[in-house]
Amino acid sequence: MSRFPYFLAATAAALSLPAHAGAEEQHEPACTAPAPLTGELASWAAPSPIEAAGNAKGLTAADLPMGQAADVKLLQTPDVQYPLPPEKPGGSVSYGGLVGVDIVDPGTYRVALGSGAWIDVVKDGKTVTSVKHGHGPACTGIRKMVDFPLQPGRYTLQVAANGTQRITMLVTRLP
Repeated sequence: MSRFPYFLAATAAALSLPAHAGAEEQHEPACTAPAPLTGELASWAAPSPIEAAGNAKGLTAADLPMGQAADVKLLQTPDVQYPLPPEKPGGSVSYGGLVGVDIVDPGTYRVALGSGAWIDVVKDGKTVTSVKHGHGPACTGIRKMVDFPLQPGRYTLQVAANGTQRITMLVTRLP
Protein backbone atom coordinates (compact mmCIF):
# COMPACT_ATOMS: atom_id res chain seq x y z
CA MET A 1 0.00 0.00 0.00
CA SER A 2 1.41 3.37 -1.01
CA ARG A 3 1.96 6.14 1.53
CA PHE A 4 1.46 8.78 -1.16
CA PRO A 5 -2.33 9.25 -0.61
CA TYR A 6 -1.72 9.72 3.13
CA PHE A 7 1.01 12.26 2.40
CA LEU A 8 -1.37 14.16 0.11
CA ALA A 9 -4.12 14.15 2.71
CA ALA A 10 -1.76 15.36 5.46
CA THR A 11 -0.33 18.05 3.21
CA ALA A 12 -3.79 19.25 2.19
CA ALA A 13 -4.86 19.40 5.84
CA ALA A 14 -1.76 21.36 6.82
CA LEU A 15 -2.20 23.81 3.95
CA SER A 16 -5.81 24.46 4.92
CA LEU A 17 -4.82 25.74 8.37
CA PRO A 18 -4.65 29.52 8.65
CA ALA A 19 -1.16 30.97 9.17
CA HIS A 20 -2.12 32.10 12.66
CA ALA A 21 -3.61 28.76 13.79
CA GLY A 22 -2.98 28.29 17.46
CA ALA A 23 -1.98 31.92 17.94
CA GLU A 24 -4.17 34.56 19.46
CA GLU A 25 -5.50 36.93 16.79
CA GLN A 26 -4.77 40.62 17.17
CA HIS A 27 -6.80 43.12 15.21
CA GLU A 28 -6.14 46.81 14.81
CA PRO A 29 -9.28 48.91 15.07
CA ALA A 30 -10.80 49.90 11.74
CA CYS A 31 -10.20 53.59 11.13
CA THR A 32 -13.18 55.47 9.77
CA ALA A 33 -11.62 58.92 10.26
CA PRO A 34 -8.29 60.28 11.47
CA ALA A 35 -8.04 60.39 15.24
CA PRO A 36 -7.48 63.87 16.68
CA LEU A 37 -4.11 64.58 18.24
CA THR A 38 -3.39 67.04 21.04
CA GLY A 39 -0.36 68.25 22.95
CA GLU A 40 3.06 67.72 21.42
CA LEU A 41 1.60 65.70 18.51
CA ALA A 42 -1.09 68.23 17.47
CA SER A 43 0.85 69.60 14.46
CA TRP A 44 0.81 66.15 12.81
CA ALA A 45 -2.47 67.06 11.09
CA ALA A 46 -0.93 70.07 9.27
CA PRO A 47 2.61 69.23 8.13
CA SER A 48 4.78 71.84 6.40
CA PRO A 49 6.56 70.78 3.20
CA ILE A 50 10.37 70.46 3.21
CA GLU A 51 12.91 68.71 1.00
CA ALA A 52 15.48 66.42 2.54
CA ALA A 53 19.14 67.06 1.83
CA GLY A 54 21.23 64.57 -0.10
CA ASN A 55 24.43 65.41 1.78
CA ALA A 56 25.69 67.30 4.84
CA LYS A 57 26.25 70.52 2.86
CA GLY A 58 22.53 70.70 2.00
CA LEU A 59 21.35 70.47 5.62
CA THR A 60 21.03 74.25 6.06
CA ALA A 61 18.08 74.17 3.66
CA ALA A 62 16.54 71.06 5.23
CA ASP A 63 15.61 72.21 8.73
CA LEU A 64 12.89 70.44 10.67
CA PRO A 65 11.36 72.98 13.08
CA MET A 66 10.97 71.65 16.61
CA GLY A 67 7.38 70.65 17.34
CA GLN A 68 6.17 71.18 13.75
CA ALA A 69 5.31 68.17 11.60
CA ALA A 70 6.79 68.16 8.11
CA ASP A 71 5.91 66.44 4.88
CA VAL A 72 9.46 65.56 3.80
CA LYS A 73 10.31 64.87 0.18
CA LEU A 74 13.06 62.24 0.11
CA LEU A 75 15.64 61.23 -2.50
CA GLN A 76 16.35 57.84 -3.99
CA THR A 77 18.79 56.04 -1.69
CA PRO A 78 21.72 55.97 -4.17
CA ASP A 79 21.56 59.80 -4.31
CA VAL A 80 22.06 60.26 -0.54
CA GLN A 81 25.52 60.66 1.03
CA TYR A 82 24.89 59.81 4.67
CA PRO A 83 27.37 61.22 7.24
CA LEU A 84 27.38 57.74 8.83
CA PRO A 85 26.20 54.52 7.18
CA PRO A 86 22.58 53.95 8.28
CA GLU A 87 22.07 50.86 10.41
CA LYS A 88 19.33 49.83 7.93
CA PRO A 89 20.15 51.55 4.64
CA GLY A 90 17.43 50.13 2.40
CA GLY A 91 17.93 49.10 -1.19
CA SER A 92 18.48 50.99 -4.39
CA VAL A 93 14.73 51.45 -4.93
CA SER A 94 14.08 52.88 -1.46
CA TYR A 95 14.14 56.54 -0.43
CA GLY A 96 16.05 58.47 2.20
CA GLY A 97 17.56 61.80 3.08
CA LEU A 98 18.96 64.10 5.72
CA VAL A 99 17.13 66.62 7.87
CA GLY A 100 18.65 68.95 10.47
CA VAL A 101 17.17 69.76 13.86
CA ASP A 102 18.36 72.16 16.56
CA ILE A 103 18.00 71.15 20.20
CA VAL A 104 17.94 74.02 22.73
CA ASP A 105 17.18 72.25 26.02
CA PRO A 106 18.48 68.87 27.22
CA GLY A 107 15.88 66.14 27.47
CA THR A 108 14.22 63.20 25.80
CA TYR A 109 12.96 63.91 22.30
CA ARG A 110 10.52 61.87 20.24
CA VAL A 111 10.85 61.39 16.50
CA ALA A 112 7.47 60.43 15.02
CA LEU A 113 7.36 58.93 11.52
CA GLY A 114 4.48 58.23 9.19
CA SER A 115 6.09 55.01 7.92
CA GLY A 116 8.38 52.23 9.07
CA ALA A 117 11.48 54.01 7.71
CA TRP A 118 14.75 53.73 9.61
CA ILE A 119 15.84 56.81 11.57
CA ASP A 120 19.32 57.53 12.89
CA VAL A 121 20.09 60.63 14.96
CA VAL A 122 23.69 61.78 14.43
CA LYS A 123 25.81 64.41 16.20
CA ASP A 124 29.57 65.00 16.02
CA GLY A 125 30.15 61.88 13.93
CA LYS A 126 28.34 59.53 16.33
CA THR A 127 24.92 57.92 16.33
CA VAL A 128 22.73 58.64 19.37
CA THR A 129 21.29 55.46 20.88
CA SER A 130 17.51 55.46 21.21
CA VAL A 131 15.90 54.78 24.57
CA LYS A 132 12.40 53.70 23.47
CA HIS A 133 10.53 52.55 20.36
CA GLY A 134 6.81 52.35 19.83
CA HIS A 135 3.85 52.77 17.55
CA GLY A 136 1.84 55.93 17.23
CA PRO A 137 -1.72 56.26 18.49
CA ALA A 138 -4.23 54.27 16.43
CA CYS A 139 -5.82 55.96 13.41
CA THR A 140 -3.45 58.97 13.46
CA GLY A 141 -1.07 58.16 10.62
CA ILE A 142 1.86 57.98 13.05
CA ARG A 143 3.36 54.58 12.39
CA LYS A 144 6.53 54.74 14.47
CA MET A 145 7.88 56.75 17.40
CA VAL A 146 11.48 56.62 18.62
CA ASP A 147 12.79 58.46 21.70
CA PHE A 148 16.35 59.82 22.02
CA PRO A 149 18.18 61.52 24.93
CA LEU A 150 19.57 64.74 23.43
CA GLN A 151 21.74 67.60 24.64
CA PRO A 152 21.71 71.11 23.16
CA GLY A 153 23.20 71.32 19.68
CA ARG A 154 22.61 70.59 16.00
CA TYR A 155 21.63 67.05 15.00
CA THR A 156 21.24 65.29 11.69
CA LEU A 157 18.29 62.94 11.23
CA GLN A 158 19.17 60.24 8.72
CA VAL A 159 16.05 58.76 7.13
CA ALA A 160 16.66 55.47 5.32
CA ALA A 161 14.78 52.53 3.86
CA ASN A 162 11.52 54.38 3.17
CA GLY A 163 9.25 52.75 0.61
CA THR A 164 7.91 56.01 -0.85
CA GLN A 165 9.32 59.40 -1.77
CA ARG A 166 7.44 61.23 1.01
CA ILE A 167 7.35 60.80 4.75
CA THR A 168 5.69 62.80 7.51
CA MET A 169 8.05 63.53 10.41
CA LEU A 170 7.83 65.34 13.73
CA VAL A 171 10.40 65.95 16.47
CA THR A 172 9.10 67.03 19.86
CA ARG A 173 10.45 67.25 23.40
CA LEU A 174 8.78 64.97 25.88
CA PRO A 175 7.54 66.48 29.15
